[in-house]
Amino acid sequence: MSKQAPSRPQGNVSRPQGTATKLLADARKSGALSPTSATVLDVVDLGAQIQAGLGIAVDDVAASEVVLVTMMPDDSQSIAAAGNTAAVRDGHNLVLAALRKSRQAGDVFVHTRYLNGTILYPYVGLADAVAMDTSNYDPRHATPLYDQTVVLLGTVIAKSAELAAAGVPVRTVTLLITDGGDYGSTRATAKDVRALVHDLVAQENHVVAAMGIRDGTTDFAKVFRDMGIADRWILTPGNTAGEIRKAFQVFSQSAAAVSVGAWAGGFGN
Repeated sequence: MSKQAPSRPQGNVSRPQGTATKLLADARKSGALSPTSATVLDVVDLGAQIQAGLGIAVDDVAASEVVLVTMMPDDSQSIAAAGNTAAVRDGHNLVLAALRKSRQAGDVFVHTRYLNGTILYPYVGLADAVAMDTSNYDPRHATPLYDQTVVLLGTVIAKSAELAAAGVPVRTVTLLITDGGDYGSTRATAKDVRALVHDLVAQENHVVAAMGIRDGTTDFAKVFRDMGIADRWILTPGNTAGEIRKAFQVFSQSAAAVSVGAWAGGFGN
């Protein structure tokens, strides 16, 4: 596969207003998006949120095939309260480091949006991905898990549609990270998320995974199953820095495998 040529920064690409909405409509027409999912994404301000994550312009993609790796780290106050800020930060950075070592690193584009909606970086090549550090990661918010997962998956769908329209084959790997169940969503439900996950997984070139950092009370297997995520793509590390970093390492191995075309059957398979 050819390597991308990062001749200029890839983020913050200007697109006409309504681009994301059009991309989602195209995904609906192609059958990649079901009527149920299209309804979930048909919200007044959702298109603008999704568009903000699209990042690199298609004309700047020199790869013949693309892998999108998308992460949503939890930035709720309970992460800090449990003393896990550094572990989550380091875990995200570990994933980037592992992908950069992949044989197909030039074909990988990454996007990180925090659980409360802040975009660390839109889709960019690995060279332009921003590490999480003390200046850009301050977990002190709520846990709108359903609302923001809808935005994140909508971004994956829209970016995939944009690349597919340009004739670029796409594979995607997405990781949701939380240390609690939904708290703060105002418009989306687990059922809404499940519709989007179903549409992605049905195409057989997308993986949606989740990490639930154990808090002693939340049944993460149930939370993620209700969201449509298969058991084999669920990680539930204990509430220690070592276990959290190990879980990120497991994800990074799976993401790297997908980047070279080796579709895993789940974590550890």
